[in-house]
Amino acid sequence: MNSLDWAVLIGYFGVMVAIGAWSHRRVADVGDFFTAGGRMPWWLSGISHHMSGYSAVMFTGYAGIAYQYGITSYVTWSFPIAVGIAIGARLFAGRLNRLRSRLGVASPLEYLKDRYNLSTQQALAWSGVLLKIVDVGAKWAAIATLLTVFTGISLNQGILLTGVITGIYCTVGGLWADALTELGQFVIQLLAGVAMVVTVLGELGGVSGLWTLWDRLPAGHAQPTAGPYTVTFLLAYLFIKTFEYSGGMWNQAQRYMATRTAREARRSALLSAALWFVWPVVLFFPMWAAPLLVTSGKPDASDAYALLSERLLPHGLLGLVVVGFFSHTMAMCSSDANAISAVFTRDIAPAVSARARAWSHRAGLVAARLSTVCFLALSMAIATQVDSPAFKDIITVVIKWVAGLVGPVSIPFLLGMVPLFRRSGPTAALVSWAAGLVAFWLTNYGLAGVQLQVQIVAPVATSLVLFVLLGLVRPEPSAARDALLARINDVDHGADVDDGDDGADGADGGAEGGSARPAALPDGS
Repeated sequence: MNSLDWAVLIGYFGVMVAIGAWSHRRVADVGDFFTAGGRMPWWLSGISHHMSGYSAVMFTGYAGIAYQYGITSYVTWSFPIAVGIAIGARLFAGRLNRLRSRLGVASPLEYLKDRYNLSTQQALAWSGVLLKIVDVGAKWAAIATLLTVFTGISLNQGILLTGVITGIYCTVGGLWADALTELGQFVIQLLAGVAMVVTVLGELGGVSGLWTLWDRLPAGHAQPTAGPYTVTFLLAYLFIKTFEYSGGMWNQAQRYMATRTAREARRSALLSAALWFVWPVVLFFPMWAAPLLVTSGKPDASDAYALLSERLLPHGLLGLVVVGFFSHTMAMCSSDANAISAVFTRDIAPAVSARARAWSHRAGLVAARLSTVCFLALSMAIATQVDSPAFKDIITVVIKWVAGLVGPVSIPFLLGMVPLFRRSGPTAALVSWAAGLVAFWLTNYGLAGVQLQVQIVAPVATSLVLFVLLGLVRPEPSAARDALLARINDVDHGADVDDGDDGADGADGGAEGGSARPAALPDGS
């Protein structure tokens, strides 16, 4: 990188901070900070949902998979995510929106106290927070690895730089800042991605390179599944990503909650699914062609895309591509920070502190911002250890830890909204959560020689089976729980058309007491 590339990068950071400052004026309370007051347009929610779903790990870990195995990087990663989001658009997006618009909550997990009990809510909240600290730590390490390749600064310096910039804009501007910066980041990535494809095609002899390169690539690069990424892995990944990207990772749930209506939430989900079908193909193409143009210096080929960019792109465009790397990571990490802050201030803190239950509007907003900073700091500290024996490498953290642990957290949360599972109560939720964690430990650390697909699917499958089975053999009926489910699922009130303002009022009103509580539940409604 030269001075022109640095100017592009610094200018990008400046714009992100400016967006955060502008968004600050739109944040009056925790309802605005965590769910944009229920006023986010569906198209912005959809783009934000898409951008917050992947990070610079795509340009390191998944770039290595593309370099080594070819198109399986798309078939076994972004394709199942797209299908999973499309499924979630039907099953979960509208229901997640009604959590805000009908129940007046500002955190995805607030409804769990009434759906199950306080113990269940706290178990899911604490375990989810700890998981996201590790997950986001891996994202910081990924972008710092790329920054090291381009600039020569150390891994820890790269982590500090990206973390501080992200912390500034997402702390002051909340979800509005996240969504608006993600919109800008999408535009930047669009320009950078297209520029990279055009440059690579030029090296391959023109547009004909789209179909002539496959005969020159290593054998198997055109196979949809290869290496450890088998058909079984694909199906397992689809199973997991349906839960993860439909709201199991709480930052995705917030995007649906932030739209005005359930109908708009579903539209935003379908837009995100469409982007996942199309856009990763553009990003992956240069990675598929990389073996013809560069030689990776790492065993996992995680440096392939960075080496390709350095070799092919002129200064200025190189800076734009580096900005694209940052855009994905900062989008995901800032959205995760906001989601975790919501869970801490709305679910965890009120359960352990009487003072937190009496927070004023101002005190609740200050707590939200402080918890955001603390989460970012902890995840940055974890990032410095991502290559330690405990975590091994970036892609291991992302695939094994996140895919393996998201199930036990998301199954009771998401399925708890669906009337079909109304018989599954607190016992089913807690047992399925605990058993899923045990399954993760056994398949990853307790047993030797377990296949990758088994490692990632066993925890979520265990949680799902036990959640459903215990609901059948040990049902825990409750009239209050049925009434709660009726409010989340009833679409006959007209609220799916014009209930956006009600949700903002509900979230704001709940801020005074530290935890937005549902209004009195009407009998049988």
